[in-house]
Parts: sequence; C-alpha cells; structure tokens
Amino acid sequence: MEIIRRLEQIPVSRFHYKLLVLTGLGWLFDAMDTGIIAFVLPVLAKEWSLSGAQMGFIGSIGLLGMAIGAVLGGLAADKYGRKAVFAVTLLMYSIATGLCGLAWNYESLLVFRFLVGFGLGGELPVAATLMTEYSPPAKRGRFIVLLESFWGFGWLAAALISYFIIPRFGWQMAFFIGALPALYVFFIRIGVPESIRFLMDKGRQDEALAIVAKIERSAGVEPVVQNAATSKLSMVDGAEDKIAFRELWTLKFAKRTIILWIIWFGIVYSYYGIFTWLPSLMVQQGHTVVKTFEYVLIMTLSQLPGYFSAAYLVDRIGRKATLAGYLALSAVSAYFFGQGGNAETVLLWGSLMSFFNLGAWGVVYTYTPELYPTRIRAFGSGWAAAVGRFGGILAPTIVGYMIAGPQGFSQVFTMFTGVMLAVAVAVWIFGEETKGKALDEISK
Repeated sequence: MEIIRRLEQIPVSRFHYKLLVLTGLGWLFDAMDTGIIAFVLPVLAKEWSLSGAQMGFIGSIGLLGMAIGAVLGGLAADKYGRKAVFAVTLLMYSIATGLCGLAWNYESLLVFRFLVGFGLGGELPVAATLMTEYSPPAKRGRFIVLLESFWGFGWLAAALISYFIIPRFGWQMAFFIGALPALYVFFIRIGVPESIRFLMDKGRQDEALAIVAKIERSAGVEPVVQNAATSKLSMVDGAEDKIAFRELWTLKFAKRTIILWIIWFGIVYSYYGIFTWLPSLMVQQGHTVVKTFEYVLIMTLSQLPGYFSAAYLVDRIGRKATLAGYLALSAVSAYFFGQGGNAETVLLWGSLMSFFNLGAWGVVYTYTPELYPTRIRAFGSGWAAAVGRFGGILAPTIVGYMIAGPQGFSQVFTMFTGVMLAVAVAVWIFGEETKGKALDEISK
C-alpha cells in the first residue's frame, strides 16, 4: 500500500536511531535482570543451602514465565498495539524484580521470578517487532542486531552491579537496582510511536498518516498529501480477522514456523543453560566468587563486538550464513571451554563462546519477525520465543543434575556443542533468506 511504501522509502535518519535507543534501553533492562539472577545464584546457594536442582529450578521458573508471557504478549501486541504492551510488560518485570529483593525463602523467590519472566517474555518479541516494522528494508538486519546488542550492555551492567554491589551490600540490593527500569515506562509513552502497520491493520489510517508525515519531515523528505480514505481501500490485512494459532501451520507458514521453533529452542536452551549457570560452574571449579565475577565480566565484554560484527554481516552475506556460522563457531568454543585449563585458556574460549553466541542471538531477532505478515507478526514471533523458553526451562535443570557427576563440567559443554551444531545445520539446510526484502514481499 502507498503509506507503507512511503515508510520504507524514508532514508535512515535521527528518528530510526532514536527508536533504536528507546527500544534498546528496554532490551538492556531485560538483560540486566536476567544477568543479575545468574550472579545471585552462587551467593544464594551458599546462604540458603540450595542443591543444584533447586538452583536450576530458580533459572527454569523464570523461563516458564517467559514462555507464557511471549505467547500472551505477542497476542496482545497484535490486538492492542506494540507500544502499550511494550510499556506494560516492562513495568511488570521491573516491579517483580524489586519484589525478588524481598524474597524471604526459596518458594517466595520462585513466585517472584515467574512474574519477572512473564514480563520479560512479553516485552522482548514486541520490541523486536516494533523495530522491525520501522526499519528500512536494506538496513533492517543491521538495526535489529544493534537492538539485540543492548542485551550485551545489560549483561555488562549486571556484571558490574554484581561485582561492586553484591559483595558489599548483599544480593537483595542487586534486585532493588533491577526495579529502577519501571521509571522508564514514562519515556516509552512519550517517545515510542505505535507501529504503522498495526495502525493500518486496525483501520486507524489518520494516525498512521500523521506519524509517517512527521517522520518524513524529520528526515528532510517532503510529505506526500494522501487521502486516508484511499489508504483504507488498500489495506494489506483484514482488520476484523481473528488471530488463530492454526494460521502458523498453514501451507504458507508451516515450514517457517518449524525452522523458527528449532532455532529458538536450540539457541535458548544453550544460552540459558550456559550463562545462567556460568558463575556457579566457575565457582564449582575452584574460583572465588569475586574472581568468578571478574572472569564473567570479561566474557560479557566480548559479547559487544560479537553483536557489532553480526550487524555488519547480516545485511551483507545474509541471515542464513551469519546465523549458521556464528552458531557453529559458538559450538566449537563451548567444547574447548568445557575442557577447562588455566585461567587464560578459560577466558579465551569463554570470550569466544560469548562473542559468537550473542552475535547469533542478534540474527535470530532479525530473522523471526521477517517471516510473518503484519497481522500475526508479534503473535508468530511470540510463539517462536515461547517454544525457545521451554528449551530454557529444561536447560538449567538438566545442568543442575549433570554437574553432580565427576566429569559434569566437561559433559555439560559437550552437550551444548552438539545442540548448537545441530541448529546450525538446520538453518543452513532449511532456512529461507530474507536479506534486503521488504516485509510485505517476504510474507507473500
């Protein structure tokens, strides 16, 4: 339709970078919360005398919340709008994070972690969908990978909070700091626009035209005078159609849904299995808590160039090659990390594992919303993320049982090597390439 064509022809401008920062900060806060629990776990294990299985379940319960939140958040975003759901879910997990600091026992912490996960799960696919729908086709991959790079900054913030705050003020203070993003909701309401495609899909052409004209003026483009009634006749999707799960399994989308579910399950399984446990595993290997936080901080820093390199490659060599390559190299790094060795060897392979794993994450968030049309984009992305969260639910618990064996550390990382290699092969063989294509062209 004409208004979508106008939106996609707007050159990259201050608006796009402002939206990137506004959605990216929400992403940063998500990662900060996820990172904090990883650093709190080894301290809680000692203070509350937790078993490995209990520690794994603390990680898994948050992922269960994320799975449910991803489905319901995606459904709500396609029904009520990306902006509203983005704000509400961010507020929810911020408040729940603060409540984690008030947890008085293991069971109460589980309840609060579930609520945190529910908010996180609803927010992530919605933010990615919003940024996807505003990014110019030729630069969409770069923008979404850069959005995902804020996750690295969030983990870095969590590592810094844990390194400087937990040893001095206790684990509760780390959670209280994690509640501060609730204040950011006001900036979202003011600075983040609603999705143009969502507005058009719901018959709100006047609002859509006003937003596009404002963006055009900010980019130095003279707005075209367009009749809203004309736009209404050329809507892509029916505003009255109901969103149904079975639509993800029609002949048109079934293959895409299957490969996305495989990707999400594998990458979430490996990521949360590795990084939720990483500080605890290193403590178990004989490192002190403070030294472990220092090592993980260094590994976290390596995530940032991983994102930036993926952002450079994703619109040049494509989604498939970048994603499959980064997953395979992350698998190799995980294998050698699991073999242990001196501090320098552990840091080298741990940093490479972080570099490639998080670079792959950036491509996943680029790729997922591209494969569905506007009316089910957030819903389909939410379901893919939800399936991934079930992988995340399993992984921390499985690791909790595996590390009890004499070769537990090595076996854990050999397992993750196999999972990531399998996903890399699936992407390379069955994935579709979406590089440089308009969203409406891909979803046809």
